[in-house]
This record gives sequence, structure tokens and C-alpha cells, in this order.
Amino acid sequence: MNSKEYIVRDAFSNEFREIGELMVNVYSQLQGLPPKEEQPAYYKMLANIGSLTENPKTKLLIAISSSGNIGGGVVYFGDMKYYGSGGTATKEKNASGFRLLAVDPSIRGKGIGRLLTKACIQLAIDEHRDQMIIHTTKAMQVAWKMYENMGFKRSEDLDFIQEELPVFGFRLIF
Repeated sequence: MNSKEYIVRDAFSNEFREIGELMVNVYSQLQGLPPKEEQPAYYKMLANIGSLTENPKTKLLIAISSSGNIGGGVVYFGDMKYYGSGGTATKEKNASGFRLLAVDPSIRGKGIGRLLTKACIQLAIDEHRDQMIIHTTKAMQVAWKMYENMGFKRSEDLDFIQEELPVFGFRLIF
């Protein structure tokens, strides 16, 4: 199984719960990320990930196989005002962003994260944005390396602290 067996599309509302469960599962297993007990609001937001699509220009994208298996998901923000991070990212002009990329642990390493990232980049290009803003943490070193390999550059001006957790900003200029 590889990323060629998956397509990226907008999630349907009847898939929101399953994607939320995937996000909670993925993020709760990351070493170095605070557990549910320490950041209950964060995990509640993950569980209810579909509610973010109520904001304008916000999409929940999924990678789904021809057999209907959801391999991963990500939230794309066409308007940074709704990005929902700390720091200065929400004030960026003519920018798009994505957050909360998660890939089913049973199919990691198959290119699903890259496929979802490329879909977000294409949306931003189609919307004539100048740049893509993202954030990651030290707990997400695999994703961090993937983003750098795709051309994202560290942008310390976007860094912030979320309840004692350092969060690092990246930027891709088009």
C-alpha cells in the first residue's frame, strides 16, 4: 500500500468523528506532547476536528483509499484569521496555513503526509496566496524533516509557547 492508492478530498460530515478519533489517537501517542490530562481542551478540539470547518475558507482534508479507509487528515486554512495558533501567524497577510496533520500509524511512511501537504500547498497556490504557514513541535521530528524536504523554512518569528510546549513556525514562500 502506498500514497498512489489514496486520493485527497474534503471530508464529509459523517466522517468527522472518525477523523477526530484518528487525530486524538495520533497526537496522544507522540512522545514529548502533553497528555490529554494536561491539555484537555486541545484533545477536545482534536476530537471535534470537523467543527473547524464552520469557519470560512477552512477545510478538513482526508486521504482516503479506494476501499474507503481514511489514511490521514489535515485542516487547511485559507484565511489565517481562523488558524487558531498562538504567536503572530493569525496576522499574516495573503497567507494560507495548515495544522493538525495526522496519518494512521498503521500506514506511516507510505507518503500520506506528503500527499496531504501537497494538497494544502496546491489549494494555497490556487487561491493566489504568497505563502504557507505551518507549525510543529520537537515531538513531530518526522513531519519536521518532511516539511523541510518540501521547501519549508524555519521562521522563528512564528514561534510561540502553548501551555509550556514550544511550538515552531515554518513558512513556504511561493
